[in-house]
Amino acid sequence: MYVSVTIIPVPANRYDAYVEWAAMSAAIFKRYGCLEVLDVWEDFVPAGKRTDYRKAVDAKEGEKIAVSWQTWPDKETFYASEDKIHADGVLDTGGEPPFDPGRLILGCFETITRP
Repeated sequence: MYVSVTIIPVPANRYDAYVEWAAMSAAIFKRYGCLEVLDVWEDFVPAGKRTDYRKAVDAKEGEKIAVSWQTWPDKETFYASEDKIHADGVLDTGGEPPFDPGRLILGCFETITRP
């Protein structure tokens, strides 16, 4: 398995728009081979002494942290799907995301343990 994770600062008053955007995005990723998408919204994100989620994405006053976790069959499927998604332009049809994409953090990870 291969996991893609994004950490996103979202204005709290854009929650409903984010939920709609996340659902649309999840459907697209699943159509292109993603096995599972889990989107979560900040409930308890403590301030760290040196670093934390808020500092990592330069969260502003009134923003919440959202995390999206995508599980893919393998690295090759993820990258092939990413290329096809961008070539097809399907993410461009959903309008502007309800957050500043310039502060989104993306990371991809190889699985080392399994349930």
